[in-house]
Amino acid sequence: MVHTGYNPALVALSISIAVFASYTALDLGARVDATGSKRRWGWIAGAAVAMGGGIWSMHFVGMLAFEMGMPAAYDLPITALSLILAVIFTGAAFAWISWRGATGRSLLIAGPVMGLGVAAMHYTGMAAMRVPGNLAYHWPVVMVSVLIAVIAATTALWLTFRRNSVWQKLIAAVVMGIAVAGMHYTGMAAATFTAEELGTHALHEAVLSHAQQNLALGVSGATFLILFLAMLASSFDQQRVQAELRASEARFRAAVQAVRGVLWTNDAEGRMIGDQPGWSAITGQTRAEYQGYGWADAVHPDDKQASIDAWNETVRERRTFVHEHRVRSADGGWRHYAIRAVPVTDARGAIREWVGVHTDITEQRLAEAELRESNEEIQRYAYIVSHDLRAPLVNVMGFTSELDATREDVRAALGDHPQTARIDADLEEALGFIKAAVTRMESLIAAILKLSREGRRTFAPERLDMTALLNRIADAQRHQTERAGARVIVAPDLPVIEADRLAVEQVFGNLIDNAVKYLDPARPGRVEIRADAVGGRRVCFSVIDNGRGIAARDHARVFELFRRSGAQDKPGEGIGLAHVKALVRSLGGRIHIDSELGIGTTFSVTLPRESVTGHASSIPDRDGPRVRLAAE
Repeated sequence: MVHTGYNPALVALSISIAVFASYTALDLGARVDATGSKRRWGWIAGAAVAMGGGIWSMHFVGMLAFEMGMPAAYDLPITALSLILAVIFTGAAFAWISWRGATGRSLLIAGPVMGLGVAAMHYTGMAAMRVPGNLAYHWPVVMVSVLIAVIAATTALWLTFRRNSVWQKLIAAVVMGIAVAGMHYTGMAAATFTAEELGTHALHEAVLSHAQQNLALGVSGATFLILFLAMLASSFDQQRVQAELRASEARFRAAVQAVRGVLWTNDAEGRMIGDQPGWSAITGQTRAEYQGYGWADAVHPDDKQASIDAWNETVRERRTFVHEHRVRSADGGWRHYAIRAVPVTDARGAIREWVGVHTDITEQRLAEAELRESNEEIQRYAYIVSHDLRAPLVNVMGFTSELDATREDVRAALGDHPQTARIDADLEEALGFIKAAVTRMESLIAAILKLSREGRRTFAPERLDMTALLNRIADAQRHQTERAGARVIVAPDLPVIEADRLAVEQVFGNLIDNAVKYLDPARPGRVEIRADAVGGRRVCFSVIDNGRGIAARDHARVFELFRRSGAQDKPGEGIGLAHVKALVRSLGGRIHIDSELGIGTTFSVTLPRESVTGHASSIPDRDGPRVRLAAE
């Protein structure tokens, strides 16, 4: 047996190498998961060299620190193999986690791989020793050293792929370096050296030769240089990341400014801290005034408590903050802001801070208020006009009754004269048209009055015999049709649907009126109405004419409010078709136009067989009707 010991200075040097290598590998390994695929392999290689080379260097210096009283040499190929094993196993572990992610299952594979690699490096390095004696191992201690290597490696990988601060990473590096060194010296404790009898009297030197000291210093210097270069590369990459973050922050601030927003940040408890130049610019508050919850002093007194309560609830529930309130501006006025804030969390899911944006929506709110006031004025005007329309309508009904009585007097005076029957029939038909028109006008006035009171139009669905309904509309417009020398043909046996009668009459009344109005006077006019089933639940009604037609470029324009197409030689304001489209949408349907100049036009109205009960605004916008439905 040979009495052995350790050089304290070299032992300390080996532990320092292990700690420095661990920190470098942790820093490089942490970048593996945060970069693109091209950089990822570079950082994996760097972490493998740092970890594997550092552990190998620590092992080699630790071997040189071992004082066993006999000269030792090292087989160069085997020593190089021990270094290669350390780098390969370490790189494989980093690559596996980079591919599979730092999950518990992947750590249980990568950790033992790295640990076995460290153990293989250690005992391969021991096998490279050439001493005048025998080397034996105490296998239980060997197994303990391998277990230490596996545990240390698994812990190292777990720490590597966590998001740690610098101080946490430094503490982890110290723990891991000491654990790796502990594995080495546990492995050394498992070894027993027996000197050969021949020449044992000359083996009493207990110190390293100058050559061994120089070798240890050379290996250490080269290792520290490599690790320093790795840390330098990490520093350059950190500067790149910081530059990208600054550029990203600048883009974010520019985007906020582009939407008239003001960016601010609060701490995890919702207190405003640090410099907030955006908030100060809109409110005029100094840093001392808005610090903590002082920002609430700039909120309108009527909105202040609601804003504080909503903010505290948001912070407590850790959700996105969406709110509106008025804020006092630097000039003393009040501006209306929409607020949206989101929590920023760390790797453990804890809230680190809040980032929010105040967007000035004062002009929008003022415009909405003006629109509401204008809409109310329109409703009041519609109510007054509708009310006043009833007076002349009553007069028309009165004159109609008088004409009916006159018809009876004429028939009594003329007796059975043949001319009497003809005049009586003509008067009866004319009076029937007048009464039907008056009845429809009464329905429209009632709808307008109800819309003025309620701010919306309510539909009352009923079963409609579409053949009878469309024939009545065609009869009501017979005078106009006959003057145009045209015919309106309604297909027999049209489907029965369920819808609001007045709305359907308005839709097809407008379409038939337009079709007759724009017939070509140079040829016999014809307007045909027919229907086709669409699936089992919808019906497509087509109003087909052989009139002038509409150019393709104007197909979309005909449905726009106050927009007309073609020759402007007919009366109208461009309201009818826009209103038709709004009504069709309100009924749950859609309308489509197919037209060609000189050939004619087809308006296709697809409606559900069963009603869509709801309500809608009767005033479409200038970009085309957008009608909102709400279930009753």
